[in-house]
Amino acid sequence: MSEQRIRVLVAKPGLDGHDRGAKVIARALRDAGMEVIYTGLRQTPEMIVNAALQEDVQVIGLSILSGAHNAIVPRVMDLLKQSKMEDVIVIVGGIIPDQDMDNLKKIGVAAIFQPGTAMDEIVQFIRTHAHSHGVTARN
Repeated sequence: MSEQRIRVLVAKPGLDGHDRGAKVIARALRDAGMEVIYTGLRQTPEMIVNAALQEDVQVIGLSILSGAHNAIVPRVMDLLKQSKMEDVIVIVGGIIPDQDMDNLKKIGVAAIFQPGTAMDEIVQFIRTHAHSHGVTARN
């Protein structure tokens, strides 16, 4: 039986024009053996979920520095539910105030990674949680 690679969609939702962090994460995930689809800047929740469906990803990583997480993330989660994609793991990275983290987790975000999080921690989280969904990363 062949090993299925973890497929991760990295997206920059909203009007934020800074994508260096998202590109660094995308490269680190590729280096860790994952297949990464980077959507580019200024993606709407609809564009993100459509790309996730088209690319058959197991993980969506949202990079948000704009402060729009309370508007964007719930919409992404709703669209995933409408598309019957509740099994897709959603992680968020960026500047997320501590007081907003619990609510994001309550609506289904699996993890939130703030600036300064070690790449190994992010890679290990994805491997562990995608593995529990039946896929692995090649080393």
